[in-house]
Amino acid sequence: MAAIVLALGFRFGSEQMWWIEIARYVPFPAYLVPALLLVACAWPLGRRWRLLSLVAPLVVATELMGLAVGSPDEGGARLRFMTYNIKAYLARKTPDGYARIAWEIASQDPDVIVMQDGQSLESADALPAPMKAALKGRHLYVQDQYIVASRYPLKDCAPGNMSYSGQADDFVHCTLSVAGKDIDLFTAHFVSPRDGLNAARGKASGGLREWEENFRDRMAQSIQLAAAVARARGPVIVAGDLNADERSPVVRRLLATGLRDAYSSAAIGYGYTLGHDLRPGFSFLRIDHVLVSHDIGVRDAAPGGREGSEHRPVVTDLLVGP
Repeated sequence: MAAIVLALGFRFGSEQMWWIEIARYVPFPAYLVPALLLVACAWPLGRRWRLLSLVAPLVVATELMGLAVGSPDEGGARLRFMTYNIKAYLARKTPDGYARIAWEIASQDPDVIVMQDGQSLESADALPAPMKAALKGRHLYVQDQYIVASRYPLKDCAPGNMSYSGQADDFVHCTLSVAGKDIDLFTAHFVSPRDGLNAARGKASGGLREWEENFRDRMAQSIQLAAAVARARGPVIVAGDLNADERSPVVRRLLATGLRDAYSSAAIGYGYTLGHDLRPGFSFLRIDHVLVSHDIGVRDAAPGGREGSEHRPVVTDLLVGP
């Protein structure tokens, strides 16, 4: 019953249910291990109890762990797209930090890549040498923490406002020209839940009040980005570190504009992108997303490697044009 109630909260939780959001960031073994122990306890009680107890791990493995069951689209020209939170401030601390990021980019070879958490740069010329080599031959746009690189023409690139709680913050919007079509491309990095989670766990002052404010800040950013997306007239791609699960109201606000998540549309699995550099030592959260409008097909989607950053990139094969 606990697993079912929590699953319903994950699936249908509203903006007013800010407290349920904390449970989305819990490593899944905290749910899976008790569910499996329940099966072990029920096993001596007979067939009926065994079958009933299996509901718990089934709910955990699907709803609580965020299992995606998608179906690839067919047709159209392929566009390999990648979003990557590169954590440049960490890459600067090791001699091969940028080289690892560059290796991931080169191995995935995306036609278009958007990056977040890059160092504050005045221009593309200020990129570290390994990054310049990996992005060679692409059109570049650099704005504060964001880097957009594309083999296809970019135009009208500019920051957009998504400030929260008196803090100035931006997303980036570009027009991408592919196969004779103009695509509205947005990349964003929503405020991190780290401080709110630490407060909720008693490791910082503020407790649940701090967590509620943290959640409201992400909602404020999502609302502003969704308003910009709603003004677009053609195909749309929204990508970045949204610091929220696909079923969270933070992401659902964007999906309500007519977008769909590329991973859950085309892949089968969990697609976790964060956690391997945290205490559990394995990825357990899918908070980096590629969202596309329904006039863009999705052939494939998968997380990339763990070596370059605390975040795995999301790599998608999109279908555009005739």
